[in-house]
Formats: sequence, structure tokens, C-alpha cells
Amino acid sequence: ARTKIQEKDRPDPTSVNNLTRISGFKEVEQTRRVQIYIPAKNVMQSGTFNSNKWRLRWNTQQRFENPLMGWASSADPLSNLQLQFSSPNAAIQYCIKQGFEYEVIEPKKPSKKAKSYGDNFAWSGHRRVVAK
Repeated sequence: ARTKIQEKDRPDPTSVNNLTRISGFKEVEQTRRVQIYIPAKNVMQSGTFNSNKWRLRWNTQQRFENPLMGWASSADPLSNLQLQFSSPNAAIQYCIKQGFEYEVIEPKKPSKKAKSYGDNFAWSGHRRVVAK
């Protein structure tokens, strides 16, 4: 579900001074599209630490196989760069300040089922089968 942040929450790009775009990014890199997202929770762990941080990543460029070692290589300096923000508005403000096109990917809300440990031992219903 790729959606945009509401217009009232989006920072105004005309209020940003053009001198703030002097950032060290080349013009070719400034034309690349940026994705703002919350990464999925690790399925191997039950904790939710760092799951409410918004990240910023650039679209990946072409990769090639290194002829010497056979590793996947890339000439893209931004391929491993992921910035972290506390809110989507902070990430949007950064993108506007640096002159990046951006896309906000809203997180999917997990649907939780009500579970009870006692249901494992219930005799009513079709859940429990006698093993005699």
C-alpha cells in the first residue's frame, strides 16, 4: 500500500533555502527516487525494538558480478546507505531540503487474533481429539 502523506502534513518546498542543497550529493544522485518506509519486524524475534523508526533508502542501481571473487558488486555509493528518522515528516523535510524525489510507503497494520492458552485444553468444539 503505497500512499502519500496528507497535504496538510507535508512541508512546504518553497520555504526551503536553495543553499541547503549544497550537500555533497552529485546532481545525478539528486535525481534518484527515495523511499521512506518502516522496515518489517524481524520474524525470528518477538520484540518490537526499533520498529517505529522511519528509514530512507535510495532505489538500487545496477549490480554486477565481480570477476575476481564472484561477489555481487555495485558502483553505487548509496546502495548501502539507509538513514533513520523518528517520523515521516522529518524524512520528508530532509528529502525536500536535499532536493530528492520521495515516495512514502505506509506500514500495514498487523491483524491480531485473540488467542488463549486455555483453548488448547478445551473439550468443547472440534479442536480437541481424544487419542485413544
